[in-house]
Amino acid sequence: MEKPVQRILFTIFIIAAGQWAVSYTVDQNIHQHDGVAGVDHVIFIGVDALSPDGIRNAHTPNIDYLMQNGAYTLAARAVMPTNSSPNWASMIMGAGPEQHGVTSNSWEQDDYQVTPTAAGPGGFFPTIFYIMKSQRPELKLASYYDWPGFGRLFEHDFVDAVYMPDLPRETTEDRVLWAEDTIRAANEHIRAERPNFLFIQLDHVDHFGHRFSHGSVEYYNSVQHADSLIGTALIAIEQSGIKNRTIVMISSDHGGIGTGHGGATDEEILIPWIIYGAGVAADKDLGPFINTYDTAATIAYIFGLQQPDAWIARPVRHAFSRAY
Repeated sequence: MEKPVQRILFTIFIIAAGQWAVSYTVDQNIHQHDGVAGVDHVIFIGVDALSPDGIRNAHTPNIDYLMQNGAYTLAARAVMPTNSSPNWASMIMGAGPEQHGVTSNSWEQDDYQVTPTAAGPGGFFPTIFYIMKSQRPELKLASYYDWPGFGRLFEHDFVDAVYMPDLPRETTEDRVLWAEDTIRAANEHIRAERPNFLFIQLDHVDHFGHRFSHGSVEYYNSVQHADSLIGTALIAIEQSGIKNRTIVMISSDHGGIGTGHGGATDEEILIPWIIYGAGVAADKDLGPFINTYDTAATIAYIFGLQQPDAWIARPVRHAFSRAY
């Protein structure tokens, strides 16, 4: 049974480079709960441009297993525009571009067109990393990514381990090596550190979509390869001894049409959203009402954290086998 609603308010005033002031209030009307019972770890794997079509038509035994034994939808929604930065930001910030201000891939923290509605320490719109570390500082957080642009979207000071490959990055094949190196390093981190929250971002599928087109044999083969990399992470989780207390989440920033994305079509905006593990319902279709920013709220919900008023996201409570 949920505890009564509590109002826990604190305000931080930030003066950013643009000389604007914001107030940041935490959790005005979120029900208190203790988190999902038996869960100490969340491993999130985001695959850039992984579309529902890719999952349906590529050979993806690991993703299929997670769907059959977990909860999922292939009709979750990205945000507009359907480009990488706005969507990765929304995924970790619990809000859309209208709130966090990341409106394009050219966004930088000191160069933006839309002023964010709130800012936490460091001037960032509050991310799941900040929410976790500020409320439960004992949690071990990590981010392993192979798109350099992802690294500018979050507060590194609140993450215990950050990794990006240091390899040549010229060709599509180079991107495959980056993805493989990222997952290798992430798997080593899982086995050695057993992080409470690990965000993994893989980028190579997007490049196959741009080079060969979504729906091409080459694109489907890249999805199959991403699935095999996800499989290695599942093995690492089991080897680390944390499988029974872990939730695995799989999603994407956007889909694609032809050799591009960024527009307003179902092919670009619909994304997979998959959750599997301790406390999660099995073989449950979650329906069409999940937005990418609900990812952050769901992670906060799993750990029993309060989400800030600046977020518009809702935790996907119906993914779990019982109410908490």
